[in-house]
Amino acid sequence: MKVVVTGAAGRLGPALMRAAATAYGDDAVVGLPRAALDVSDAAAVRVTIGGLRPDAILNAAAYTDVDGAEDNAETALAVNAFGARALVEAAIEVGATLVHYSTDFVFDGTKGAPYVETDDPNPLAVYAASKLLGEWFAESPSSYVLRVESLFGGARGGTIDRMAGALLAGREVHAFTDRVVSPTHVEDAAAATIALLQSPPAPGVFHCASTGHATWFDVAEELARQLHVAAPDIRPTTLEAMALQAPRPRYCALSSNKLAAAGIAMPAWQDAVARYARSRLDA
Repeated sequence: MKVVVTGAAGRLGPALMRAAATAYGDDAVVGLPRAALDVSDAAAVRVTIGGLRPDAILNAAAYTDVDGAEDNAETALAVNAFGARALVEAAIEVGATLVHYSTDFVFDGTKGAPYVETDDPNPLAVYAASKLLGEWFAESPSSYVLRVESLFGGARGGTIDRMAGALLAGREVHAFTDRVVSPTHVEDAAAATIALLQSPPAPGVFHCASTGHATWFDVAEELARQLHVAAPDIRPTTLEAMALQAPRPRYCALSSNKLAAAGIAMPAWQDAVARYARSRLDA
């Protein structure tokens, strides 16, 4: 088994590499950060993948600057959409399984209940639209799209990583009271990916997020409790108050029941936060 991880230096990539190395051995894993392979370069993708001839490609390469994408649509589309197309074409040529990662942002957040895979996407901004297009391009008889959400614990800090740093330093934390999420540890997403490769269900779209959901304010309070921070300074805020450039879905929790039905159960978000907090305290 040979596994290639694109976007190997990003938030999710290192966790995928660790999980794949544990499952298949260090020699079976090839990590390709952007410096080694720019997925927006279709010719380079074809040559690189053709030379490596992997059994599986885990595409963690992504343009994730939600606000920046509003002014850099061409770059967001090149990486998130056309990069996925280049990889699926290369995967088909060498007979590899492609796992492509997408996002909860493909939904508009108006459902008011956890989204399932059959719900209609309705992206609100350029980043979300580029990720949805990438999903469509990634479709093939041997590919999977895993929608992940609010990742934390990776090489590049997510919202929870930034919150933890502020809480431990005694600084104030601003947390949304009007955004509902299912925050997901990168290690859990990586473990689910390897489980999918080892016992593959029918290809398609799967939600890969922690079970349960909460507002970011609730998540911040739980994180402070797990970090044993007394009297944390957590300030409630709203999307309107932050005046972000790109609109965000308000209710973007994902249901991972389809993944669970395939034998891959995701942990509760509280469990994921607790494990993360222990790792921060033990560091």
